[in-house]
Amino acid sequence: MKKLFKLLAIICLTTPVVAQNNTPVYLDSSKPIEQRIEDALQRMTLEEKVKLCHAQSKFSSYGVPRLGIPELWMSDGPHGIREEVLWDEWKGAAWTSDSCIAFPALTCLAATWDVDMSALYGKSIGEEARYRGKDVLLGPGVNIYRTPLNGRNFEYMGEDPYLSSRMVVPYIKGVQQNGVAACVKHFALNNQEKYRGHINVEVSDRALYEIYLPAFKAAVMDGGAWSIMGAYNQYKGQHCCHNQYLLNDILKKDWKFDGAVISDWGGVHDTYQAANYGLDLEMGTWTDGLSWGKTDAYSNYYLANPLLEKIKSGEIKEEVVNDKVRRLLRMMFRTSMNTNKPWGSFGTEEHALAGRAIAQNGIVLLKNDKDLLPINPDKTKKIAVIGENAVKIMTLGGGSSSLKVKYEVSPLEGLKNRIGNAAEITYATGYASPLTDKRDPKYVVPEGYKAPDAEKLMKEAIDIAKDADIVLFFGGLNKNENQDSEGTDRLSYNLPYGQDKLITELAKVNKNIAVIIISGNAVAMPWVKEVPSIMEAWFSGTESGNAIASVLVGDVNPSGKLPMTFAVKLEDYPAHLVGEYPGDSINVKYNEGIFVGYRWMDKNKTKTLFPFGHGLSYTKFQYGKATLSAPAMRDGDVLTVSIPVKNIGKVRGKEVVQLYIGDEKCSVERPLKELKGFKKIELAPNEEKVVEFNITLDDLKFYDESVHDWKAEQGKFNVFVGASSTDIRSAVNFTLQ
Repeated sequence: MKKLFKLLAIICLTTPVVAQNNTPVYLDSSKPIEQRIEDALQRMTLEEKVKLCHAQSKFSSYGVPRLGIPELWMSDGPHGIREEVLWDEWKGAAWTSDSCIAFPALTCLAATWDVDMSALYGKSIGEEARYRGKDVLLGPGVNIYRTPLNGRNFEYMGEDPYLSSRMVVPYIKGVQQNGVAACVKHFALNNQEKYRGHINVEVSDRALYEIYLPAFKAAVMDGGAWSIMGAYNQYKGQHCCHNQYLLNDILKKDWKFDGAVISDWGGVHDTYQAANYGLDLEMGTWTDGLSWGKTDAYSNYYLANPLLEKIKSGEIKEEVVNDKVRRLLRMMFRTSMNTNKPWGSFGTEEHALAGRAIAQNGIVLLKNDKDLLPINPDKTKKIAVIGENAVKIMTLGGGSSSLKVKYEVSPLEGLKNRIGNAAEITYATGYASPLTDKRDPKYVVPEGYKAPDAEKLMKEAIDIAKDADIVLFFGGLNKNENQDSEGTDRLSYNLPYGQDKLITELAKVNKNIAVIIISGNAVAMPWVKEVPSIMEAWFSGTESGNAIASVLVGDVNPSGKLPMTFAVKLEDYPAHLVGEYPGDSINVKYNEGIFVGYRWMDKNKTKTLFPFGHGLSYTKFQYGKATLSAPAMRDGDVLTVSIPVKNIGKVRGKEVVQLYIGDEKCSVERPLKELKGFKKIELAPNEEKVVEFNITLDDLKFYDESVHDWKAEQGKFNVFVGASSTDIRSAVNFTLQ
């Protein structure tokens, strides 16, 4: 049957349509794409061209039925394929065939520090999107982690531009091998949700190019992304969805981006700017108060009838819309009109297990005094599981990344699945978040509902903790408003719902306590010295509970590393100390410049809870002495750094070896060190491998604002190799001549 459907699809897309008395080249998939684009363009009327440039429903845009050019269909991501919604409304369409696999949040993917995991992620979610008939996946996100209060950090890949750049490329390639366009978002400087719709970001050119743009540049130039989504905020007084500097000058001119720029929903504000400042496809605009849908609202969009009228009046040239149509057609020939794309698959065990593997590789063991973990079920007879996050569904909520999943295994279920009857598991809620139904913003609390008594919940938790051999506290954040959620930032760096007090009280009655944080953000830990073991488990998707259980009992040796700094207090983050977060509601100044995350901590010798790149294992790794292939390098040289790493523990494990480089003396202030390489290796007990990194001139450059270009200055450079940004095991230096 599949072969029949594929044959019919090929016939429909390759059978010539009679137009202007000649055979359409654009329908012949054997012809070069650029030739097909020009052929299709010259056959289209002005009205048909304009229609291609704006939405026709909440998640689709027009095709050209007369010419056999299909619509484009999109889906929110980047952690799973969103449920179908009604044509003109956000409300779910109540399909029975759109329950997806939820993959871990992108912070978890970044924490794997493993490009193979990224490729697996992209391939798997791309297959899900393809099977559901989606042409564009609205993800991944690569905005930089500037403040832990940003409600959308869980959708991004951490604080470091190099790590984000390396991790985003395989994801994009994996998605697009399925004939689905990855839409990389949110371009650019979308680093907070508060005032996101209008806040104007004031940032130096150097910080823009060194910190906030590299991952987007890698997505375009290395990943070959077919689409980019603009951000809500402003830069240089222009909204990022139509921004001359970001979209025309940098993206399309400097980076030679040949794909389509898609607006975020509600991100367009003006017809002239949208037409001339780089936007190609307008989705979800709130014109005439049409926030929640109205018949034919789409004709009122800025790139709809208003654009058509301005072209007819001569105010805007037709070539402007021609460029947009070329880009959109190019994306269509790669996706909706690609007759060679695979069929995809959806909701499969294979995808669920891929998600589990990613989660297992991303879970970070932050602290493990006295080797409290892993749990030995044969010797541990009574386990107390405490905390709402042990049972709370985490794939719902959070904004556009909310998912309708086929299933989700909670941490409590995962433990019971793994341990069975080997140990007695008792559970107490301990704390509770406010009652909400995140699927419906108009949800009304049932009549007679009473909020749980916090003191009663705490007492119940303490009672079961007293007699347990080990206490597993599952806390952190959730996807409620003002937690990890689109549209709102967190209100505090501390854990919500009284968790900090509860953890302290539990530690008083049982010293064998492990705190498992489920979140997409760093959190304060005023109790850090009171508990022996801490684990960051992230939002880990469909197989979350099974993945967490496998690490807790040691079936899987933890190997994740933090993609962001966990600071002691909020004021230790430069965005809050000097960076003027969240701004005055009109402008926000990034006064910290390039000193984001560990760069700032190094500069000011600030003590952290846990540094960037940190993550423990159930085994131990011994690093040897780093060596260089030469004592000096010139432009064009490739310098190789080698270091032996040995597993000196008793179990097999994975280690992320990290390479940092620092410029000892420069005409501008530079960080003490910057991440420039990493490799994840697996070693059996007593096994040793030599890890090698190559250094080129590009790794030594900074952005020189005086000449608006990248530059490296001669002199001494220090090379640091280690297990985190502060756990440096060996250092060498060389001279750039």
